[in-house]
Amino acid sequence: MTGAEILLESLLAEGVDTVFGYPGGSIITVYDKMYSYADRLRHILVRHEQGAIHAAQGYARATGRPGVVIVTSGPGATNVITGVADAMVDSTPVIVIAGQVGNALLGTDAFQETDVVGMTGPIDKWTFQIRRPEDVATAVAKAFHIASTGRPGPVVLDFTRDAQVGIADFDYQPCRHIRSYALPAPADEAAIEAAAQLIDDAERPFVVFGQGVLLSHAEDQLKAFLKKGGIPAASTMLGLSALPSDFPYYVGMAGMHGNIAANLMTQKCDVLIAVGMRFDDRVTGNPSTYARQAKVIHIDVDRTEIGKIIPAEVGILGDAAEVLGRLTERIRFSFHDEWAASARRYECVEQEKVCVPETAPAGGPVNMGEVVARVSELSGRDAIIVTDVGQNQLMGARYSRFARTRSFISSGGLGTMGFGLPAAIGAKTGAPDRQVVLFVGDGGIQMTLQEFGTIMQEGTAVKVVLLNNNWLGNVRQWQELFYGARYSQTRLLNPDFSLIAQAFGIRYRCVEERAELEDALREMLDSPQAYLLDVHVREEGMVYPMVPGGRRMDEILLNKDEWYRDGE
Repeated sequence: MTGAEILLESLLAEGVDTVFGYPGGSIITVYDKMYSYADRLRHILVRHEQGAIHAAQGYARATGRPGVVIVTSGPGATNVITGVADAMVDSTPVIVIAGQVGNALLGTDAFQETDVVGMTGPIDKWTFQIRRPEDVATAVAKAFHIASTGRPGPVVLDFTRDAQVGIADFDYQPCRHIRSYALPAPADEAAIEAAAQLIDDAERPFVVFGQGVLLSHAEDQLKAFLKKGGIPAASTMLGLSALPSDFPYYVGMAGMHGNIAANLMTQKCDVLIAVGMRFDDRVTGNPSTYARQAKVIHIDVDRTEIGKIIPAEVGILGDAAEVLGRLTERIRFSFHDEWAASARRYECVEQEKVCVPETAPAGGPVNMGEVVARVSELSGRDAIIVTDVGQNQLMGARYSRFARTRSFISSGGLGTMGFGLPAAIGAKTGAPDRQVVLFVGDGGIQMTLQEFGTIMQEGTAVKVVLLNNNWLGNVRQWQELFYGARYSQTRLLNPDFSLIAQAFGIRYRCVEERAELEDALREMLDSPQAYLLDVHVREEGMVYPMVPGGRRMDEILLNKDEWYRDGE
């Protein structure tokens, strides 16, 4: 077979059924061979290569399987780099296959040649340049193994023209082991024992879990652990939906715009059990003041994360499902009722001061939070919620409720505006039977607006809720609070989104008054087709509560003028 055919056969051998991509000169041989694979391999033609990789990320996050991207060399490859960095920070398994010029032209600045290996090596798990057709199958097998095991992440294959057109025998062997790529062994028994002893001795144990629970499929193990230990728990933003929102020990989201209970209990616990999370600065605030009273148990599959930000009394290197299962067997049944019930007091404060004013206002313009909360209720808390980045993301995280896992997809660590629309396309492609709702701002949607063309061509029934406030809202919020209301370059003059929707053949409705909202949301959710709901929300809307950067996690801003500090 040609190297191009070997590539496609190798993808099929790995169970790939969908790829996202954009053709070009240095990958045209692969696309020519793909013509004969249309019955076995679905290709989603995006409108920009950045859309391809964000769609692959959405697909991977919704399904748990690696997303696959095929692009050409030069600008095709450079256009995916933002998504590669995003996938690396957020531990998302994606495989990027980028065309490259012929071997003889490497290093000559040939037409559309770029140093893909040099550019992507620092921001992915593995980069490899395929120069011979004999190496294609082995490279693909290694790519899938590396991308989807341990701490998942992106892999980039730089596929030269010689390797595409050359002939070799096809013999695909899945990769199960790479000598230089060591996966964590079963967790150390002494560490398990030490952690269990700390948990048994604790009076106020607390769990903060992240996306690692989702990545290791440890949702059931987490539930069993919390029930047996009687331990309250909070999630990071990317950990959302690993526990159902109504799970009895769940107290909400931790972090800068997290729930008061989650943040205050972090600062009051005597043992903090961190599961599959990396102590990002948006979760810790000032790390020198984070949970200083607590002994920390850190469970992670990536040894470099343990102790990197917050010192750990006990570090456990291992898969979250395995470690939680063993800890659950070891700890004794415990009841921390008074400690767990303290969350209710904090929740009452948050409801009165923040949630009710945001989701059930007495009057005035529509609030972002009330839109999100109503979507959650009307969808039966069962939709996959995708967000872009900014206030729409924070409101989507705060006011969505979840009944099952893998239901929240957002750009976390890199915070990539423009992520939302293509990621929603990928999520719907991977989970066609689920309702997929995107919350996006008027800034972010204009960064990847062209992907409405992908929706038009593929018929992808994504429901897009545009929270339209004519501002770059999150930057405007910081300018108001910390920069003397000097609104530098954050006011937006927006296009007529109805004409854009019309041009792409997408159903559209605009909501300007609260009285229209309920009917519009029901119409959108009931639509069998893609839908753009343009909701004109309060222009000066703010996301509270908020722990300003550099503050302790128990110094919480309830509104512009009111702070909450426990006991005051």
